[in-house]
Amino acid sequence: TYDVKQKNYTQTILLYYFFDQGVSIMKLTHLALLGFLSLSNAFTLTNTPQRSTKLDAVGAPTKFDHKKKLYKGHTAEFTDESLDFSYDDFAQAVSEQQYEFGRNAKVKGVCLEYDKGGCIVDIGAKSSAYLPEKEAALIQGVGSSIETLVSLNEEMEFEIISEEDRNGQLLVSIRRIQYGKAWENVVAMQETDQTFEAPVIAVNRGGAICLVEGLRAFLPGSHLSGMIATEDLIGTKLPLKFLEVSEENGKLVVSNRKALVEQQMADLSRGDIVQGMIKALKPYGAFVEVGGMSGLLHISQISYDRIEDLEKVFQPGMQVKCMIIDHDKVNGRIALST
Repeated sequence: TYDVKQKNYTQTILLYYFFDQGVSIMKLTHLALLGFLSLSNAFTLTNTPQRSTKLDAVGAPTKFDHKKKLYKGHTAEFTDESLDFSYDDFAQAVSEQQYEFGRNAKVKGVCLEYDKGGCIVDIGAKSSAYLPEKEAALIQGVGSSIETLVSLNEEMEFEIISEEDRNGQLLVSIRRIQYGKAWENVVAMQETDQTFEAPVIAVNRGGAICLVEGLRAFLPGSHLSGMIATEDLIGTKLPLKFLEVSEENGKLVVSNRKALVEQQMADLSRGDIVQGMIKALKPYGAFVEVGGMSGLLHISQISYDRIEDLEKVFQPGMQVKCMIIDHDKVNGRIALST
């Protein structure tokens, strides 16, 4: 009467069990066989595994629950105390923050560690930025290194100078920040016609190179007062004033003579006796350098007698004592007489 395929399958297993145990089917009584067969109705064997129901999947512990159960560390305690801001306030605060990491953007960052002649910088981007040593400062002395130019764990301003590479890393610069500020200072100094001091760092045929606010400025030889542009001038600090400032062309021209003239002209007045040196002779008179200023000693002011040949009276390089009879403080010119 057990025609269901599953039941037949169960009976077969039970019969195999008896054969394996050495029990003869003939020895089983009819009632015993029916008893075993009725007992087999309590078992259900299938050829395919049972699938979990949706309820079982929800109720089953996850891997996270297992890890949480094994965790023995500190557990934060949550309270119901209300905070002084809401989620909307937090969202608004985040939206007001600007996170721009494009080229030429200025960002705040912290140097984390020195690496391969540069520095790893955290600027809040998805990857750390890199500061090359040549971009660490506008003024880098002889023998300086990345360790002496920047300090670790100190917040500074950086300018992004590249796009992201394949690893998402950006290049940043401090030198460009300082370069922009240096030009701002130079322009302000020119507008106020300020006199300043700067060291000579190099000389060439045309004059000397001075370092002004970290920028290279050209000092023409004709604007050196009482000096010649030689190697001995390197390292000397000179009083200077600007002749030309052009940020667009990156051009700075300064004058030592103009700075000295203005300083000395403030102390000079008509009738003062000064000591000077003959610099050049002309048919109409001699040019005398007085404290870095060029004064004209007209031929009519040299002697009451008529002078036919000025070279018979003066030679370049001679020292002469003169009196100031007139001066032009604006242009730095003085008129002299013996």
